[in-house]
Amino acid sequence: MTFSPADYLDLEHTDHRSLFDKVTNVWEALPLIASYLQFRLKPAIHGKQIGRPFISNAVYIGHGTTIEQGAMIKGPAWIGDRCQIRAGCYIRENVIVGNDAVLGNSCEFKNCIVFDAAQVPHFNYVGDSILGHKAHLGAGVILSNVRLDHDEIIVRGSDASIPTGLKKFGAIVGDRAEIGCNAVISPGSLLGRESVVHPCVHWKGLLPAQTVAKLRQEIETTLRS
Repeated sequence: MTFSPADYLDLEHTDHRSLFDKVTNVWEALPLIASYLQFRLKPAIHGKQIGRPFISNAVYIGHGTTIEQGAMIKGPAWIGDRCQIRAGCYIRENVIVGNDAVLGNSCEFKNCIVFDAAQVPHFNYVGDSILGHKAHLGAGVILSNVRLDHDEIIVRGSDASIPTGLKKFGAIVGDRAEIGCNAVISPGSLLGRESVVHPCVHWKGLLPAQTVAKLRQEIETTLRS
């Protein structure tokens, strides 16, 4: 059983597709980000700064991108064209962002790849993860990247379990997938293209393409005494 990058991601919607050239399973691109940036990143700021955001000297910012005051880009980081980096956004080390993406208020990014037009606008954590083209995270979505026991992360499929060799691995979120507000995605989860995770769901494992994960609950209402 393998999980090819092409099964989840349209590689035409990233300027960094070479990261996936020798990858069998899609998550194997994650350990390659640091060396990729080390050898290919040419720091420059072509975008617009509003106020005085913090941008280190190991960052590339594309044309038409706006970085608002209160954002911190620690780097190394490569951010594409026409992105919105909003106030309170914290971009840590080894982050690659495509074109037309939104990285919003109180969101934290670390060792991740964000494809073109992905939206991560409010109170999100994206660590050791890949977000596909037009993937969208609702407010408060957390992509958890470490097991509670700090052991190796296993991808568990219907037919087999695959050790990843990684102690830190969040999620692969396929193209145009939607994750509702306050959902938590456990380490080693893979969400297929156009899949949907409803608000407040705790999801773990594989979610096939165009599949919806719902949380059923009963709500009781009573009159005030």
